[in-house]
Amino acid sequence: MSIDLEIARAATLQPIAAIAARAGIPDAALNPYGKYKAKLEMGFVAEASARPPGALVLVTGINPTPAGEGKTTTTIGLGDALNALGTRTMIALREPSLGPCFGVKGGATGGGHAQVLPMEEINLHFTGDFHAITSANNLLSAMIDNHLYWGNELGLDPRRISWRRALDMNDRNLRDCVVGLGGAAQGVVREDGFDITVASEVMAAFCLARDLHDLQARLGRMIIGRRRDGSAVTAADLKADGAMAALLRDALSPNLVQTIAGSPALVHGGPFANIAHGCNSVVATRLALGLADVVVTEAGFGADLGAEKFFDIKCRLAGLQPACAVIVATVRALKMHGGVAKSALGTEDVAAVGRGVVNLLRHIENTQKFGVPVLVALNRFTSDTAAEIAAVQSAVAAAGSEAFLCTHWSDGAAGATDLAVAVQARIAAGQARFAPLYADALPLAEKLRTIAREIYRASNIALPAALAERLGRWEAEGFGHLPVCVAKTQYSFSADPTALGAPSGHVLPIRDARLSAGAGFVVAVAGEIMTMPGLPRRPAAETIGLDAAGEIVGLF
Repeated sequence: MSIDLEIARAATLQPIAAIAARAGIPDAALNPYGKYKAKLEMGFVAEASARPPGALVLVTGINPTPAGEGKTTTTIGLGDALNALGTRTMIALREPSLGPCFGVKGGATGGGHAQVLPMEEINLHFTGDFHAITSANNLLSAMIDNHLYWGNELGLDPRRISWRRALDMNDRNLRDCVVGLGGAAQGVVREDGFDITVASEVMAAFCLARDLHDLQARLGRMIIGRRRDGSAVTAADLKADGAMAALLRDALSPNLVQTIAGSPALVHGGPFANIAHGCNSVVATRLALGLADVVVTEAGFGADLGAEKFFDIKCRLAGLQPACAVIVATVRALKMHGGVAKSALGTEDVAAVGRGVVNLLRHIENTQKFGVPVLVALNRFTSDTAAEIAAVQSAVAAAGSEAFLCTHWSDGAAGATDLAVAVQARIAAGQARFAPLYADALPLAEKLRTIAREIYRASNIALPAALAERLGRWEAEGFGHLPVCVAKTQYSFSADPTALGAPSGHVLPIRDARLSAGAGFVVAVAGEIMTMPGLPRRPAAETIGLDAAGEIVGLF
């Protein structure tokens, strides 16, 4: 059994009604799913979301490494610390996907004494939101093929159907497939493929929708393919949007859970940041802002992906005004960026810290470009030495920020108190002057080029002529105002996952582009990133199981 799971099971959970009362949520607004989790009535969600908002704090990170950084753990620890200081705080997180749970990354409920609970239930199935999203996605796929089978009244070109099926699991064999085999009675033969559910446009539309009405409108606008003359066919043309919205009705209600310390947390929605926009739902964030003085949320992977998309997509489309950002780093991860092998991380190496800290400094500088004050959470490991910690703090101070040593994994709220006090001070100072990186009116290719140059520090993008023409066609169709969502490796500023540290001057290769008209952005696929991941050689699923008492073991 993992240490995190042991700590989670040793915690005493409060009834979910008590957690709701602490957050100012009446009992009548609760739809309990067992004793310790609940969905919230949408009528109450709408009323509370209309209240004057609290301050929004984003937790992001450096480019991840196998050494670990602890971004979700820090989000929870910071939220607990703010509550312990008397600031009414809510935590807003994404839901875990089964793909990484059974793959290599593990669960997404934090760690140590900074976790959201019940840990096993949140990581496995939870309230069924991802199943509903998968079902809505695949209902649309079924209706597309059914439409082709019964005569294709809309004139869809089977070769130009862009809608893909979805599955919340890592399964590389489903990336590309052929459907309709078995003769004329089985359907129309055509190429198809699967994306992992977190990369589905249904997930993106779900997470960016303000309410059920907006969700159905977004579903209806999703382009499923094109006719032979190039004109678009949407889910609304297929009359699929109503049934899809019906499948998602209950899922759109935010999920309330608790931390080990008893802080209220909303865990809702879950697109990945390396292949999607990487943020929890707008519905949950706006609700949290209406209920609390401070909301601590996170964006996936490093700030080059998660934070950029949080600012340029979520904040832009939802009208959010972040007050502060926290970048999570560890000495161990910075040493890996400085060229140290994972097996050698236990040995002091101040020079490697100095080489690797450039990754953190680049993220600080990038995040400051959005007009928000930036702090650093240095998530401490027992192998860190005083000299290594001092090297990071000195470099961060020279960059105009502050790095706070955090021990919330082992000490809970007390281990993030200094960081919480600094966050309170930045919010009180009112220094944020948030603005997205680029204007809506900028052409799509220039938006992509701006992200590549300003955030990834590339010299340019490599955009094939066919993709440039595609972007131009979408602009002519009225989609030029949309933001751009880059699908790129999370391990590097470049498209090369082995280029650690702070590479610059590279060319960002754009391999594909997809129009997510319902979600409200254009996806640009850079390098070899896949929207359906594969399992590693030794997947975590091999060690997950049940003990003699029927309890889950091996989940982390």
